[in-house]
Amino acid sequence: MLANYLPTLLFLIVATGIGIALMVVGRFLGPRRPDAQKLSPYECGFEPFEDARMKFDVRYYLIAIQFIVFDLEIIFIVPWTLVFQELGARALVTMGLFVGMLFLGFIYVWKKGALEWE
Repeated sequence: MLANYLPTLLFLIVATGIGIALMVVGRFLGPRRPDAQKLSPYECGFEPFEDARMKFDVRYYLIAIQFIVFDLEIIFIVPWTLVFQELGARALVTMGLFVGMLFLGFIYVWKKGALEWE
């Protein structure tokens, strides 16, 4: 039974070996001429004007979480659409409840104003 996993194990070993070998070769053969300009922070062609640890508005995180939730929704819905005829009416009702709960969450977020960006 373990013989079935041998190609996968071999692939992982070869991939890991190649990755490590490339890092070692780059470390030893790559150019190392650091100067003040190369070591200075770079921010889109401008000198950095704020601290890298500045605080973000909480709305940024709310939008990010909403994106993840709706992205996960797509991950569940797309495979379901490919096989929903074979699953029957129970799967249709279940997916309807899933989408309905997400829609109610979306309406709640909308009413609370979390989608408003000033």
